[in-house]
Amino acid sequence: MALLAGMARIVAALIGYGLMGAATLATDADSHPQALAITDPAVLRALDLEDGLAGTALREGFGLRRVLAPMADSHAPLMNDELFRLPSMTGVRAALDRAFAHYVEQARADRPGLTIGIGGGHDLQLFDRAVLASNHARFVLAGLVNRMDRAFVSPAACGEIRLIYRLTRIDDASGRPPERLPMTLNVVLDGVAAHANAAPDCAGLASRWLAIADQADRGPALLSKLASRDGPLVLVAPANLNRIELNLQIGHVAGTASRDFRADYLMKVFRFDAARRAFVESPLENQIDRARLLADAGLARDFREWLLRPDHLAAFDRGTVLIPLRFLATSALAATPAGFGRSGRQPAFGLVAPAGDGGAAVFKPADVTAALEEAARQGIVLGNIRSVAGFERRLNDITCAGCHQTRGIGGFHFPGVDWMRAAPSNETVVPASPHFVGDQVRRRDILAAFGAGRPPDFSRGFSSRPQLRGNRELAGTSYSDGWGAHCYILHPGNDNDPSFRSWTCAQGLACQAVGRVRLDRERFGKERMGMCFVSSE
Repeated sequence: MALLAGMARIVAALIGYGLMGAATLATDADSHPQALAITDPAVLRALDLEDGLAGTALREGFGLRRVLAPMADSHAPLMNDELFRLPSMTGVRAALDRAFAHYVEQARADRPGLTIGIGGGHDLQLFDRAVLASNHARFVLAGLVNRMDRAFVSPAACGEIRLIYRLTRIDDASGRPPERLPMTLNVVLDGVAAHANAAPDCAGLASRWLAIADQADRGPALLSKLASRDGPLVLVAPANLNRIELNLQIGHVAGTASRDFRADYLMKVFRFDAARRAFVESPLENQIDRARLLADAGLARDFREWLLRPDHLAAFDRGTVLIPLRFLATSALAATPAGFGRSGRQPAFGLVAPAGDGGAAVFKPADVTAALEEAARQGIVLGNIRSVAGFERRLNDITCAGCHQTRGIGGFHFPGVDWMRAAPSNETVVPASPHFVGDQVRRRDILAAFGAGRPPDFSRGFSSRPQLRGNRELAGTSYSDGWGAHCYILHPGNDNDPSFRSWTCAQGLACQAVGRVRLDRERFGKERMGMCFVSSE
């Protein structure tokens, strides 16, 4: 009974965390699968194993050996025992070992007596790092994603192309099917190679992707177009290597009758140092170092003054702000399920003081209100942040951890396609999270603007409620006002927060609090964020 109860809570947590849109997600992802992401299993298999590329302009695929060890003589898949012995990767393994030691130390300090170890029988079950040195495990190509919407970060490179690899245990001798493990490695490439004397051809790059966006081809026919001389894949060059991003489930607590399920996901970034030919541990983009800010009053003051400047506040509102490195962390830990009302697990928790609270915090409500008023006086129109609560929510979801906690599948936004299994897994059917799919309209609009020679609009909405652009393709779906969409519980009167009062539900649905909030009588009625469900009236 305890096991069944624990599984019921896990299922409920996953539904509340993003899987509620699985059916819609699969349909939407299949409508234009080649527009911004390559998710066709046969194509990914060919690119990973370099099988079926003869006669194409590509000639070589995107197995991890070609990308990270292009000078190697072997064309065999790059197994983990060799991967982490590469000179470029030894620093990565060392950084992961330090992160694990810190995680265990912190867990013991937070909960004395907690049993910690690998496998069942422990309160906190750790990721088994032995697999990182195994010759029976490797990172398998699970997707290829166009991120030209990131060109506001790297305009000279026309944004980024991301190769997504999923850790998989492969033991042919045992006869067991390949087993996917909760870890991804993203290889981030510049969209185009930088040329000192020439402007980047972002329009040409966008046009190549848009040319295949409406193709219905699958398998070899799709691969042929992608890898043709005029296809987009011939421009995906390992020479454009920028960084790698790691995301792994570092530990989890199994759910029981008396204990909630919880999983912690570690995220780290390593930029490629071309001079040293090595990956170097680096700050995560916009991952605010909450602990340092709360401990250092001078650093907190500098951050407050920097972010509340009208021009920076405007970029913050648009979702295009780039926070200086001195305020950022080199690791992020995302807890899942974050859910509603679990503010203590949010990366920005404690950075904004509650109304009437004069305690230690980086931002007081009066600071934010004054900054919003000053922006308005200067004629700056903010599209998302219209209140202190809107400011705090944006502060959370610009971070890596906050974004992944919002609408990820577990701790991932792109688990990718498991093409190695004979029978499809959940990830094969649903290769990406609701957040990923809900953002596709915005990303495709940016490609269309590049292709037409127009200035792109890089602004975005909140991670939990995507920005609607013109065609309103998402209206009525689980991403915006349909069943399972994130919404705001409106109250009669004028106390509805201006940042969220447009987060409504379609006709026949009502915004309802979810999870433990329903069972907590003291908080029920106070929690204003919920999900759209069938109205009981």
